[in-house]
Amino acid sequence: MDWGLAISSHPKPYSVTTGGNLWRSKHTTKNIYFASSWISKASRHKRETQIEHNVLRFQQPSLDHHYKCIRGGSTYQECNRKFVVKAISKQPLGFEAHASNPKNILDSVKNVLSAFYWFSYPYTMIGITLCAFSSSLLAVEKLSDISLSFLIGVLQGVLPQLFIEIYLCGVNQLYDLEIDKINKPHLPMASGQFSFKTGVIISAAFLALSFGFTWITGSWPLICNLVVIASSWTAYSIDVPLLRWKRYPFVAAMCMISTWALALPISYFHHMQTVVLKRPIGFPRSLGFLVAFMTFYSLGLALSKDIPDVEGDKEHGIDSFAVRLGQKRAFWICVSFFEMAFGVGILAGASCSHFWTKIFTGMGNAVLASILWYQAKSVDLSDKASTGSFYMFIWKLLYAGFFLMALIR
Repeated sequence: MDWGLAISSHPKPYSVTTGGNLWRSKHTTKNIYFASSWISKASRHKRETQIEHNVLRFQQPSLDHHYKCIRGGSTYQECNRKFVVKAISKQPLGFEAHASNPKNILDSVKNVLSAFYWFSYPYTMIGITLCAFSSSLLAVEKLSDISLSFLIGVLQGVLPQLFIEIYLCGVNQLYDLEIDKINKPHLPMASGQFSFKTGVIISAAFLALSFGFTWITGSWPLICNLVVIASSWTAYSIDVPLLRWKRYPFVAAMCMISTWALALPISYFHHMQTVVLKRPIGFPRSLGFLVAFMTFYSLGLALSKDIPDVEGDKEHGIDSFAVRLGQKRAFWICVSFFEMAFGVGILAGASCSHFWTKIFTGMGNAVLASILWYQAKSVDLSDKASTGSFYMFIWKLLYAGFFLMALIR
């Protein structure tokens, strides 16, 4: 159908355009005529009815076309008003088509998943998973112990801990919102990708999932682990009297040690030992080495995590070790703790009864210690990006350390 078709067959039609053009005669461009100056009221009413009928008939999807209107049908203002109303009435259909575009939906899903990725601190979740596997493998005495029930037991320990970690990340971001706008503006709460209400809902949901899942397993080591970690790190973050433990460097360090050196490895080992493998409770030498390794390493993590955040912590009264001691001094104390942890790994490897395990674990920890020292010397403490990159690097070294400690027998 030709959208330029005349609405009426009057011998001297005039054009109306979407830009609000004047009615122009075919024979002159200088004179402007309004139909109301010479046509009768009855004829005007008749012509208006005819125009309205034909405009409804020729509803258009675009505003870029020109239309013809009868010479004596109506005033310009009336005709233009009818035209605009019809154009607006078509608009929502276009918006609905845009919103339902599969590509736009896919982009929205990707954005939400990306925001949730940063909301959940993925590097700690990887560390928790590897700690669970490393600690569980210490309970393995023979190859037949590694079975489907073993893998299910590991998942029983990992999943609730990942859920509680998401809860703790949410609580930390809810109470550190103003600090994160300075220190970590990329986080979804600080950047505005997630609203405060969304953060509350996500945190509460994963807290319920974590305790519900653990209660179903009925494993007392995992229940104790969850209670200790959830309560200590909630107290670390929330801003109420006698809590907000992150303001006190020594107490904050104890939270890190109680989680990574005690609660996680000991609970995972005893869950596997007593609940999955049905063996009596014990505390073997290999578990002792892992606890010692993680004690030194978690102390280093406790000090180093605040080094990139000195600016925001000072502004909001958080008296971290990095604020109290200064970045340079705190940094090298952290490096010393990490080197001590790898020293424990070397001793653990030397104590192994199997020759190749002794060589592999001892040399592996020595290599990690050397890489750490080399990397530490290149860190620019005045550059926030450099200190932040180093903090992520020491997590990667920890991942490798978990693999080596799992071999200790």
